[in-house]
Amino acid sequence: MPSSPLESPQGAARLARSLLPPLGDRWLHTQGVAKRARELSRSVPEADRQLLVAAAWLHDIGYAPQLRDSGFHPLDGARHLASLGADGRLVRLVAHHSGAVYEARQRGLSAELSVYEREESAVLDALTCADMTTGPAGHRLGFAERIEEILTRYAPGSEVHTAISAALPYLAAAVARADGGITGQPM
Repeated sequence: MPSSPLESPQGAARLARSLLPPLGDRWLHTQGVAKRARELSRSVPEADRQLLVAAAWLHDIGYAPQLRDSGFHPLDGARHLASLGADGRLVRLVAHHSGAVYEARQRGLSAELSVYEREESAVLDALTCADMTTGPAGHRLGFAERIEEILTRYAPGSEVHTAISAALPYLAAAVARADGGITGQPM
């Protein structure tokens, strides 16, 4: 049972809906990630399923212009959630989704991100899988297609391109663990 409204999928969706629709595809992507997280929720302990879906709804809120501080969306989203009194685990999942530590290094924000301890868990794997198998407009993509889409969208040498390239083994392993948790087979 969630201890705050933000930890429920409904409360998290309300907050995301209050911030992301003006961002067009970012809002569509978020909705698709939440849908994918619901599908993947069977790969996490039952007690963590609502948390996973709530984190999926909130994973990209740091893109909202009114929340921009560092310009690094996982960090800005986590800071906002912390300021709202969200559960620490939810804050940390948002801070560390999809290998954020790799991009934090590129941006010189490793110390700031390290304030939020990273967990090794099925929940973080499932959140990463949901994000890494959902395209920018919310459509389902295979992992390889999603990586190709990101590397095409961001120029070689950019912070995102460099970070995703470095994170590729970590991301592939997280996706395989999460997807294997549902099907019983690795990707």
